[in-house]
Amino acid sequence: MERGERILEAAGELLVAWGYRRVTIDEIARRARVGKGTVYLHWKTKDALFLAVVLQAKLRSHRAQTARMRVDPLEVLPSRMMSGVYRDFLADPVLRALYSADTDVLGRFNDIAKKELAELTSYGDQVVRRSLEVLREHGLVRLDMDVVQQQYALLATASGFFLTEALLHDRAPHAAEERARILAHTLRGALETSADPATGTDPATDPGTDTATDPAAARTRVAAEAAVLEIIPLYERLEELSEQEMRRQLRH
Repeated sequence: MERGERILEAAGELLVAWGYRRVTIDEIARRARVGKGTVYLHWKTKDALFLAVVLQAKLRSHRAQTARMRVDPLEVLPSRMMSGVYRDFLADPVLRALYSADTDVLGRFNDIAKKELAELTSYGDQVVRRSLEVLREHGLVRLDMDVVQQQYALLATASGFFLTEALLHDRAPHAAEERARILAHTLRGALETSADPATGTDPATDPGTDTATDPAAARTRVAAEAAVLEIIPLYERLEELSEQEMRRQLRH
């Protein structure tokens, strides 16, 4: 592992374990087995380093989402997409702290990150909105709300699940996959067209559904295959902008 990667890994581990306020560059250097001066060769300030840690965690999730869509076009559906993001969130302690606005971990850095990454966050919102527009055009998302309302419903629902990890952890289903399925079921019912109103099942995503014999499932897959061609480039651009922002935090 290169020195820069070791430093990022050490900073992320210490951020989660100790919180932003307590972590020092000296301790990061010790954990990464480099000199303090080496840390400053890469990043000008502690804030720049932690911004890179946050960006790296978000970039991993963006890349994972793009990869999932390439493997299965049905991952463009809001229920699939957000349950994937939720699983990424559960697996990454930096994302858990960030998406739940954990003040014990982030402290004042939460405000710094929001300010410094505002432009990137704005583009991420545009990606979500445009994705919903594409899905509406292909008949995969309902039209009983406008796209702004649907974006709000999508983000509010997901944020509620993220925050519930801390607020209702003692009352949540133990298995992470079960919680992800509940999130997917909730979003599918609120936004998507493929749910069967009679049974509450989803012929597009039920593993037992045979698309060769189920017309609804086949139509959904064909529509998703068309939509994914427009949506993947949006996520690829989001990855590019995230990488650019990470480079901007480096000392040149």
